[in-house]
Amino acid sequence: MTSISMFNSVTLKNAKKLLVGFSFLCTLALPMHASHAIQVYKSVGDHGEVKYSQHAPLNHNNFEVIEFRSDGRQTTPGQMAGKTDPNQTVTQSAEEQRVAQLEARIKEQEAQANAQRCQSLRSNLTNLNVGGRIYEMDANGKRQYLDSREIELKRERVQQAINQYCT
Repeated sequence: MTSISMFNSVTLKNAKKLLVGFSFLCTLALPMHASHAIQVYKSVGDHGEVKYSQHAPLNHNNFEVIEFRSDGRQTTPGQMAGKTDPNQTVTQSAEEQRVAQLEARIKEQEAQANAQRCQSLRSNLTNLNVGGRIYEMDANGKRQYLDSREIELKRERVQQAINQYCT
């Protein structure tokens, strides 16, 4: 046997051993990769806020465990960000429901304030149309009586405000 053929046979044996060893290590590493998923606990707090933690919440029975792979993707198969099943009904999270309730409450308060403003403007217009002596209070609390020209200007301004805000 020449030295080259002897070298090739030794190298081939070592390569086979190395390949078998590498395959064995890869087989061991696969389950370890799956067991090293990062667990995150998602729960809703007492005031409706969404909380994420590495530890299970102590006083909450209602929480969700989300597992992430080491590359940051969720371990749930088939789940892609932004993709949903078209047949799936859309449900709002607790935070979205709270925001929607607050927006509805703000709209209702604005509508009530607008109705009060319109009632006040209409009342002022009625007073301006009735006639008689009309006055305004100055900064010192004294009455300042309006002449007919000032009353007519106020009447026009109030009517413009009614047309703008009270439809």
